[in-house]
Amino acid sequence: MITSQDTDEIRGWLTGRLPEGLYASPVEVTVDREEICIVGSIPEPAGLAKDATPAERDAALDGRIAEFRERTRKERMAVARAAERRYRRKVSWGAECGGRREIFTNVSAPVMTRLRQPQRQVLDTLIAAGVARSRSEALGWCVRLVESHADDWLRELRDSLEHVRHVRAQGPDQPADPAPADGAPAGGPAQDAEDGA
Repeated sequence: MITSQDTDEIRGWLTGRLPEGLYASPVEVTVDREEICIVGSIPEPAGLAKDATPAERDAALDGRIAEFRERTRKERMAVARAAERRYRRKVSWGAECGGRREIFTNVSAPVMTRLRQPQRQVLDTLIAAGVARSRSEALGWCVRLVESHADDWLRELRDSLEHVRHVRAQGPDQPADPAPADGAPAGGPAQDAEDGA
């Protein structure tokens, strides 16, 4: 799992590397083993009338995102190449405009798993009901369902994993603490025995 320190380091590097003004506000960076996804907000179309119909507004937002994607492609690809060399992950891009969010490219990584009959029956039921066309698609549907309904639980689980990683890093292989401020020697009985020899 990617640590929050890894994500912070990547986010910091991107903050320094992204061209000024590429996005209207700070970017959102999400990271996993295969991909770095960068999404930022862009201004809404200035010429859109306040009384525009929902269809007109939707079309204007789609057009603005498409214009941003085409206009910034060269700059974004230069950043992506540098990030891919540095972090050995693919870089995906997206934009948010007026509440509309679009991811331009996304890595679709295969995930292999073994399922027992009850789990396979769940997937086969989704296929029979027309929710999915294959077991692979049904499994992806299940993951998206959990993702949309378990945000708080998954966030708490990630925080717990981060805490375990932090505690594990403080294990016995770490260097000893420096001497106490009062001048007493650091260490335990072994050091005291050496001092007395």
